[in-house]
Amino acid sequence: MLDMKFLRENPDVVKENIRKKFQDEKLPLVDEVIALDKEYRAAKVRGDELRAQRKTKSKLIGGMMAKGDKDGAEAIKAEVAAMGDELTALEASEVELQKKIREIMLVIPNIIDASVPIGKDDSENVEIERFGEPVVPDFEVPYHVDIMENLCGIDLDSARKTSGNGFYYLSGDIARLHSSILSYARDFMIGRGFTYFIPPFMIRSEVVTGVMSFAEMEGMMYKIEGEDLYLIGTSEHSMIGKFIDTILPEESLPQKLTSYSPCFRKEVGAHGIEERGVYRIHQFEKQEMIVVCKPEESMQYFDVLWKNTVDFFRTLDIPVRTLECCSGDLADLKVKSLDVEAWSPRQKKYFEVGSCSNLGDAQARRLGIRVKDADGRKYFAHTLNNTVVAPPRMLIAFLENNLNEDGSIRIPVALRPYMGGQETIVKK
Repeated sequence: MLDMKFLRENPDVVKENIRKKFQDEKLPLVDEVIALDKEYRAAKVRGDELRAQRKTKSKLIGGMMAKGDKDGAEAIKAEVAAMGDELTALEASEVELQKKIREIMLVIPNIIDASVPIGKDDSENVEIERFGEPVVPDFEVPYHVDIMENLCGIDLDSARKTSGNGFYYLSGDIARLHSSILSYARDFMIGRGFTYFIPPFMIRSEVVTGVMSFAEMEGMMYKIEGEDLYLIGTSEHSMIGKFIDTILPEESLPQKLTSYSPCFRKEVGAHGIEERGVYRIHQFEKQEMIVVCKPEESMQYFDVLWKNTVDFFRTLDIPVRTLECCSGDLADLKVKSLDVEAWSPRQKKYFEVGSCSNLGDAQARRLGIRVKDADGRKYFAHTLNNTVVAPPRMLIAFLENNLNEDGSIRIPVALRPYMGGQETIVKK
């Protein structure tokens, strides 16, 4: 959410940013919210004037009564009462105007960084760098579900009976591999100076609207019927929500956190849920990284975060590339975003396995996360997040890149301690 003062003083900048995000339908909102803000500030000034006048006149009543000027006192009482009626109406108007202003401000997109490439959608995202040599073996790489079924590691049919499409049973060494990757990710991030958390898996609506846009919320979140609770789509939601309405001492920054959670998503939209596969599903697990920092440090930590994911995947012998998200592919709260994509030998292309985002002060402004410096000055923090790893999607890249011709799976050295020293997964 933008600062109202910034929008008021820079309407053309805000409108140009909306155009860069190809959301021209939102352009009228800028003038609308400026008009509402003008009306709100006028009501507030008038209210302050009335309060001051009422206070002054109220003091006169006692003195006039003491002098026996009952008629004069009654006349002033009537004026004070009229002021009270006007003030009550103004206060109600202020509340309503504030509500309307906030509703509009929540849908006006954040100002994107100058380095963000301009484009309409994800087809115009820009490749930045590749890490590791993408290899296509000289034997056929089966579909990921076929690889797992051959190793007796997945059961989609039973999950479809119990829960429907978008769910799965993992078993045996594949289930162990899934858990091992998460355990390794936890220790990998702890080794990089991040504090490990297991957060709540449900959050209230005020946190949901603080961490994401309405459009994202509608397409992702599951609501708990009859309660003000939503299942999280990523632990970033509850981890950023942890700081709601707090004032952090500047010396406590940066806060570098890594969190594990299950994630629950509707996956509404064009990509939808697969009939057979684990690329887009309703339930999965993820290791996340989150940073809360000073504004001048957020771009530095943006680079730290995406590099962590690249390094993690490379320790598992998986080639990856980074992709800069263009303006039209950025969610409204994001200042800058970069995807990490893993190589798929079967598809002979890369696919997304993580997304690194700098949200500037958008989440902090919505949630009231402020920082207090040594001089007592308060300002909004910057927040960032990035995926460390999200199996079972990541399993697709892992299995394809570590597949042997006989159908067995190599276990990279870094993961072997978490697999009981096992070097390969074979059919049993």
